[in-house]
Amino acid sequence: MYLERIRKPNDIQKISPKNYKVLAREIRDFLIESVSRTGGHLSSNLGAVELTMAIHLSFDLMKDKVIWDVGHQSYTHKLLTGRREGFNSLRSFGGMSGFPKRAESPCDAFDTGHSSTSISAGVGMAQARDLKGEDYHVVSVIGDGALTGGLAFEALNNVSAVKGNFIIVLNDNKMSISENVGGISNLLGKMRTSKIYTGIKESITGNLKRLPSGEDIHDVISNAKDSIKQLVVRDGMMFEDMDITYLGPFDGHNINQLLKAFRTAKQAKGPVLLHVLTKKGKGYPLAEANPGRFHGIDPFDPATGKLLKKEENATYTKLFSDCMVQLGKQKSNVVAITAAMTDGTGLSRFARHFPERLFDVGIAEAHAVTFAAGLAVAGMKPYVAIYSSFLQRAYDSILHDVCMQKLPVTFAVDRAGIVGKDGETHQGIFDLSYLTSIPNLTVMAPKNAYEFAQMFLFSASFDGPLAIRYPRGEAILDYKSYNSKIIYGKAEVMLQSDDHTIALVAIGSMTKTAMNVAKRLEQDGINATVINLRFAKPLDLECIRSLKNYKNIFTLEENVKTGGIGEQIATCLLEQRSRAKVRIFAVPDRFIPHGCVDVLMRELGLDPDHIYEEAVKAVKGSKTDHE
Repeated sequence: MYLERIRKPNDIQKISPKNYKVLAREIRDFLIESVSRTGGHLSSNLGAVELTMAIHLSFDLMKDKVIWDVGHQSYTHKLLTGRREGFNSLRSFGGMSGFPKRAESPCDAFDTGHSSTSISAGVGMAQARDLKGEDYHVVSVIGDGALTGGLAFEALNNVSAVKGNFIIVLNDNKMSISENVGGISNLLGKMRTSKIYTGIKESITGNLKRLPSGEDIHDVISNAKDSIKQLVVRDGMMFEDMDITYLGPFDGHNINQLLKAFRTAKQAKGPVLLHVLTKKGKGYPLAEANPGRFHGIDPFDPATGKLLKKEENATYTKLFSDCMVQLGKQKSNVVAITAAMTDGTGLSRFARHFPERLFDVGIAEAHAVTFAAGLAVAGMKPYVAIYSSFLQRAYDSILHDVCMQKLPVTFAVDRAGIVGKDGETHQGIFDLSYLTSIPNLTVMAPKNAYEFAQMFLFSASFDGPLAIRYPRGEAILDYKSYNSKIIYGKAEVMLQSDDHTIALVAIGSMTKTAMNVAKRLEQDGINATVINLRFAKPLDLECIRSLKNYKNIFTLEENVKTGGIGEQIATCLLEQRSRAKVRIFAVPDRFIPHGCVDVLMRELGLDPDHIYEEAVKAVKGSKTDHE
């Protein structure tokens, strides 16, 4: 196997060109087999195999800087930098990340995880290189889906400031996670046909140079090349008009063609954009046919593509899908907005039922929110479905465009809390802090599937900005009998203790943990009060103040401690001159690595076992103090 010969960076340069196709096949076979065991991002990586090989053959990975936008397509890059054994622990706690990490390898030039960042980072690196008089290449690899992000266009606007060599590789596979939409996709679609221009130019050049004085004639008419190019492929001039040399499009699965393209790009002074056409899922028919399903996938059978784990209960995403269809049937002004995540957010069914009321704006979260504000002003009832960690990118739009105007926009905040294997960039652990700081915004979180449905029913008649946050994975089906009517700003008392020894105050998914701890304490003869807050904002201050005489109060949330619910409760009780010992169980104020959710919750001390042990200690300590 040629793949086995690659043990360190740049080893691929020792492979004979006649064996490149064999190596590409070995890489794909390895990725399919490995990801089928661990889960991970498959189709995007299969589509970038030859492109990654060409980059590693064209550049010195210990010197040159390659920035992978988003970064979930970097598996081949990791293989070619000697990290093959790390795939056994891919995305596991303490194991290899599924994204580029500078701490993991000197060949990972920039930590990525959210889209549209690579050009900005590349411009910064290229400018630093030139200012310091250093000599290395900077390459930013960005997908056509990520090009819809506003940050990418802000960077493109600034690219002309780079005077030294800077290469942007546009990996064009017509996909984000779902199929790309919008004007940028249409533009690139036209540019994909621009090979006619390349063929005409090469033919004219070749024929002229064979004529007497052909060189002179060629030099004269070369000044008109921009006019010829604009006539033949007018849409391809966008980049050139921004002082970025455009090359392409090239077959992203033809290594020899890519190597020639990179040789040309490396000689350019200033920024160059290499337009490369690839196929997501390349080499694995199941992924080629359904690249979205294999974008991020759990362990599966490579022969059939079927997931190995047992059928799970309905997920919150699936419940959201059902709720949206129901709301769409009830109200003709209900519309749904997604940022390139129609499938991931569960809006595919809504799109089938109401295609004219589903808006996929591409990877453009801030635009999605302000677009929703415009819809709301004009009398529609918008639901914006965005993952928690991606919603961070739209903070200003939420603050100024929706909440300042008190518009009836509902945010479906999926993947809130600890998400797991995608790691730091995807953990949804900041939303309670930043959302509850915004005036006029109501923030809710359900304890289980039944309350989730109630909250969306509540949202239908709510006339103001509203966010409903919910976790990834299976919906909690416990505690169906605890299902009191939702009243604005009111918490739900699930268990009431008369001895005021300990109260467990929880929000969202942590309510199940609180109930688990309370049941175990009951077996020890300790009666605990359990409160399901329901509303993170406004907090039920009357309910919280009623706890002022408790000896111990534990707050539970899947959110960072700073600015979180626990701190707000502690402040409220302090103002009441409560003598209760408040213990905040929250995520530490740091970025949380990748790993299984259960493992991470134990590591963070947010699992039922740890909280139960701490509760027992607290109660015993209270009795000792009293005695």
